[in-house]
Amino acid sequence: MFLPFFLLLRQHALPVTLPEYLTLLDALRSEAGGVTIDDFYYLSKTTLVKHEQHLDLFDRLFGEWVAGNVPTATQSLPEIPPEWLRHAMVHQLSDDEKAALDAAGGLDVLYERLRKLLDEQQERREGGNRDVGPNWIGTGGTSPFGTAGRAPEGFKLDRSADSQGNRMASKVWENRAYKNLDDSVELNTRNMKMAMRRLRILTREGAADELDLTETIAETSRNGGYLDIKLHPSRQNRVKVLILFDVGGSMDEHIDLCNQLFSAARYQFKHLEFLYFHNCVYETLWKDNTRRRDRLQTYEVLHKYNKAYKVIFVGDAAMSPYEITQARGSVEHYNEEAGIVWLDRFKKQYPHLVWLNPSPAGYWQYTHSTKLIREWSGNRMFPLTLNGLGQAMKSLKNPKVTFDAK
Repeated sequence: MFLPFFLLLRQHALPVTLPEYLTLLDALRSEAGGVTIDDFYYLSKTTLVKHEQHLDLFDRLFGEWVAGNVPTATQSLPEIPPEWLRHAMVHQLSDDEKAALDAAGGLDVLYERLRKLLDEQQERREGGNRDVGPNWIGTGGTSPFGTAGRAPEGFKLDRSADSQGNRMASKVWENRAYKNLDDSVELNTRNMKMAMRRLRILTREGAADELDLTETIAETSRNGGYLDIKLHPSRQNRVKVLILFDVGGSMDEHIDLCNQLFSAARYQFKHLEFLYFHNCVYETLWKDNTRRRDRLQTYEVLHKYNKAYKVIFVGDAAMSPYEITQARGSVEHYNEEAGIVWLDRFKKQYPHLVWLNPSPAGYWQYTHSTKLIREWSGNRMFPLTLNGLGQAMKSLKNPKVTFDAK
């Protein structure tokens, strides 16, 4: 019965394998998964999902499968022999609970009242405590029948084994607590920081002020048990990053996303420099976008930051193709050299270079200038999604990593 669920995950490109599915079935046979749908959700997520970026997709597919295959409520009372209930009552109820049950007329009386109400009630009942009419079966009320209520005696009608009074039951897979981890969504500051951690290059430099536990144990063993403490320098992130932001024009609609990217980069990289340009890089850049007249010569930037820097261009690459290919093609000033000339100088100076594009990758093919920038970068243009930023960080460490926008 679980094969359609497994096939549904595969159809939506969630990487689950047949051995993992067999592991899930083995766990169910051993009753490790319990008897509730929530227990099955946790068990299947544990056995089938291997990476946190797939948790949200799994939740959505699980909810889709449950909606089509698992009933959400029951309207019939299972035929449980009364002697089973009496046996459970003797072993599980406290003396006070047994006294409250006797005050309600005993187990047989409650059982018959429950059966009668199941036949008569035709609508949902929730949170009631009125004296009008019978004690309907519901939730959150004082009836002896239902769930999440406050009756001192009665039957609990709830499929969840861990549900308690005064608490609202919920389908945990519908909460989608992991939707920010989906590798296709646009980024926020939190998951930007997590993606940028992949670029960290940790080295040990400076004074030896951190305990080297491995060497301490090894030297102590060699000395016959006499403690010999070894220290080493702490690990620090020495990566150097230069970010160039395209500002103005069509980039205005991406201001918030660029602000989040900048905030995440400032948090993640100790050695971070940033500059601004518009559409394409030319002979000058600027540090303060509110004071564009205070410009820096691009030649000065190329000489100031050495090849150790990782360079990230951020822009939608949407402009007139002439701004890239022709001298005097800029819409803002008279440029003596074409934008591609300056871009080539950056590519020659910085072998570890990528371009981040906040526009959806599916639209890139319709903009000629975007295709030109992609070709110039060697297909190292990446979308500003969690997956795209993660691949960009890998490309900054290994230039052979590229992005296919198809």
